[in-house]
Amino acid sequence: MAKQIWLNLPVKDIKQSKLFFSKLGFSFNEQHDTEYSTCLLVGENNFVIMLFEETMFQDFIKNKVTDTQQSSEVLISIDAESWEEVDAIAYKVEEAGGIVFSKPALSQGWMYGCGFADLDGHRWGVLYMDYSKLS
Repeated sequence: MAKQIWLNLPVKDIKQSKLFFSKLGFSFNEQHDTEYSTCLLVGENNFVIMLFEETMFQDFIKNKVTDTQQSSEVLISIDAESWEEVDAIAYKVEEAGGIVFSKPALSQGWMYGCGFADLDGHRWGVLYMDYSKLS
């Protein structure tokens, strides 16, 4: 069975994408960096999201890259430690040039989160889940 899973995403400009995610506080495994790719690490377990410039990504997938302005293929969700962290990430996204398409808000009485699009239109959800309020 597979030992690890990682996500691959196309980006238009690897340097701008790396700068964007750095401003949000993400880290990178720079041993895997190339001129056309970077290795974004997410969470305590360092979940790998490989960012590839679109031409390189297209060579892998052998079909078209999704137009993220027209549709979404995936929503990448990450957890937050608190309401304040959700708010801070939303603020950092806007400061870094991303778009908060769903402002921080309470949902179903136990989840507080927001949604944002990165520089390439990939959609991300940030959630703080208070399981003590789950009914």
